[in-house]
Amino acid sequence: MNKKKICIVVTSLGNGGAERSSALLSQLLFNLGHDIHLATTKNTIEYDYSGTLFNLELALKGNKSSYNKFKVLKAYFSSHKFDYIIDNRIRNRFLKDFIIYKYLFRGTKIISVVRSFYLKYYMPKYKILGRLLYKDVYKIITVSKSIKFKIENKYDLKNVETIYNPVNSLLISNELNDKIDIQGSYILYFGRIEDNVKNLSLLINGYKTSNLLKNGIKLVLLGSGPDELLIKKKVESLNLEKYILFIPFTANPFSYVKSALFTVLTSHFEGFPRSILESLACGTPVISVDCDSGPRELLINGENGLLINNYDVEALANAMNLLIEDKELYLHCKRNVLKSVKHLEINEISLQWKKIIEEEL
Repeated sequence: MNKKKICIVVTSLGNGGAERSSALLSQLLFNLGHDIHLATTKNTIEYDYSGTLFNLELALKGNKSSYNKFKVLKAYFSSHKFDYIIDNRIRNRFLKDFIIYKYLFRGTKIISVVRSFYLKYYMPKYKILGRLLYKDVYKIITVSKSIKFKIENKYDLKNVETIYNPVNSLLISNELNDKIDIQGSYILYFGRIEDNVKNLSLLINGYKTSNLLKNGIKLVLLGSGPDELLIKKKVESLNLEKYILFIPFTANPFSYVKSALFTVLTSHFEGFPRSILESLACGTPVISVDCDSGPRELLINGENGLLINNYDVEALANAMNLLIEDKELYLHCKRNVLKSVKHLEINEISLQWKKIIEEEL
């Protein structure tokens, strides 16, 4: 094998699905025998990773001016001469990203990862700018087929491939027996507390409308984010403080996931949601809205969970009722969840990355 020197660029290694995916990617590529480096722009390191870490926030030594950032990064990338740079950052400032790609990353094969159906996070609004930024990169990797289709059609780019987010069942299994401090039955949302993306208002309204309260089943919101106070106020306004519990972000939520009756996702949009992937890998069924994109590429309705129309409180409440009242359906989904993500195990996904890195496509 021709060993490659690879840098994964990411905002941080904590408190998010993209960040966990970046940490897993470092392990995946390291296990393939490559020389792996990670460059983070923020000093938040919570997930296990493999390789050598460059922490920009620490390297700046307090001088966070744009000029100093550029100087430090230029020195870093010039000194290492990477074969590949895998860019996992959000890219929503064209001029800044153009400078990064054409100057900081110059001479290196760039792999640009797009992790959301909401392309504004990653692609310029106008086709001409999108092509200017991306037509010469080695690959654009999308985490769902829906995102790939959207990029190809909007920007007429031919260098787009889909590689799903991997799951590491061995890692998850090592964390499943951690003690949790919740009494009684509950359903679970785990992820970022950000209502304009995750639409937790829909989740709370669906829960209140359902029969779960009268059956003594709590709703647990596990995570942190900018809208924690907003969501807590909504819970208080509905007099649901005794039924909806808040647990701060933890890097290993898997014991909470395993013990939940099911998990729920109600997002406006996604990419390829790790919460669904990891819930299934923990043996826990999922109720998800059919948002763009990801849930319909992970869930088969009635087989490993329930897939419902988005923005429909009654549909969500009915789905919750169905999974607690139809025991046969629930157990059927429960039996199927683990095998439904076998093709997304890290060893399987590593073969796809191997082809990209070793240029076998």
